[in-house]
Amino acid sequence: MEFRWDLVWSSMPTLLSGAKLTVQLTSIAVFFGIIIGTFAGIARLSKGPLRFLAAAYIDVIRGTPLLVQAFIIFYGIPGLIHRPIPAYLAGVLSLSINSGAYVGEIVRSGIQSVDKGQAEAALSLGMSNYQTMRHIILPQAFRRIVPPLGNEFIALLKDSSLVSVIALEELVRKGQIIIGRTFRPFEVWLAVAMIYFVMTFTVSRLVNYVEKRMNVNA
Repeated sequence: MEFRWDLVWSSMPTLLSGAKLTVQLTSIAVFFGIIIGTFAGIARLSKGPLRFLAAAYIDVIRGTPLLVQAFIIFYGIPGLIHRPIPAYLAGVLSLSINSGAYVGEIVRSGIQSVDKGQAEAALSLGMSNYQTMRHIILPQAFRRIVPPLGNEFIALLKDSSLVSVIALEELVRKGQIIIGRTFRPFEVWLAVAMIYFVMTFTVSRLVNYVEKRMNVNA
């Protein structure tokens, strides 16, 4: 069977529109995931009930597949509240909650990598725990967690393909639609793979640039 480059090029506009949604979903999810993960990571290091709640959240989310989480949010929760959840919102929620658990562990390890003596010195100077965390610990931790945060973005960019099962027309779903119309899976999936590679390669180069600019390894 002859390989059809014309099909690859003619499919690109449709696939790129799906890629745009993929990047959009991933960016929003990582943004909220960083917020959720920062609180979860700090709570994981605190004392009291928040520590156990954060640990439970991280362990449960990391211990269950993203696909199942998307199904619970899109199909399960509407059955409890008797109201449908839009596919886009369900996709953002599932990806954000999933990302938050992984970012939580990244933040926790980043905070723990900062020398405890700096926190003790800040507290001895009269700074509160909040001021110490905000002005002393988190800025240093953030510099150290840039590479793993970049890896999380790349991983989520690829995992976002799973939201195609809830009818979100991101890159993979667009590919499935084209295949259903042309019956040429090899060319279409090759084009999808090429687009994913370009996106992940670009993000990895950007992360490397940011890492060098921030002198993470210095």
